Amino acid sequence: MKYIEVTIMMDDTGMFRDMLVDTLGNEGPYESFVETKDGLKAYVQADKYDPGYLAVVAETFPLPLKYNAVEMEDKNWNEEWEKGHEAVLVRYDGGSIWVRAPFHPHRTDVDYELIIEPKMSFGTAHHPTTYMMLSYVAEIVMKGKRVLDMGCGTAVLGILAKMRGAEYVEGIDIDEWAFANARENAASNNVEITLKLGGAPAIEGKFDVILANINRNILQADMEHYVDALLPGGALLLSGFYQADDGVLIAQANKLGLTLKDKKTRENWSALHLEK
Repeated sequence: MKYIEVTIMMDDTGMFRDMLVDTLGNEGPYESFVETKDGLKAYVQADKYDPGYLAVVAETFPLPLKYNAVEMEDKNWNEEWEKGHEAVLVRYDGGSIWVRAPFHPHRTDVDYELIIEPKMSFGTAHHPTTYMMLSYVAEIVMKGKRVLDMGCGTAVLGILAKMRGAEYVEGIDIDEWAFANARENAASNNVEITLKLGGAPAIEGKFDVILANINRNILQADMEHYVDALLPGGALLLSGFYQADDGVLIAQANKLGLTLKDKKTRENWSALHLEK
């Protein structure tokens, strides 16, 4: 898979770097970022790179930006990533979760251990949003529940829900790579999850708990679908956005009949527990 590396330089990083990451990652197709002294490096799949979009971002950004885009060497990026990939210990109210790859050591001093193959799908607990969502899945009642993991990525959230006694878990993702990765991870953890390829229109049936760790724009566009599929008294757990976006999402949720039950923050990212 070929990637484009965009090196972006700015006179003042501070909050502006986070704003740029939010713009490129939540509103654009960029997948990952590395902070640099003068700005950041942004990575996007070559077939999704649009120089026109990048030019518009640079022109409308509140700070002058200089950037340079180069096509990276085509190599096995999963293998490169594995070299620096570390296991994650997630602590929640009452216990801990060990999220590891097959090549990491097994632990017996935790409440749950998840084996997640480190491929290109989102969801390894390294990102603050996944960390917080795992905490929520561990803290709220899952036993006997019907759970939907929307935009499931690696299916790490759905796998934990199943481990915690969920009666039925369904994962939906629009990405074929994520679909295949989720299936492999479910098998590695000896849990049964129904997987579907698609977006919000693929949702069928009703659920007690819906998990959605996706970017803000998709959450806003699809929230009504989630509410329609949520049983009365059910929980909608959302993340994938910055703390500054809480107000917009909570206001939309309130209009759709949801009530905010709890909120988590981690490194300026946010997660919301909403109830129907």
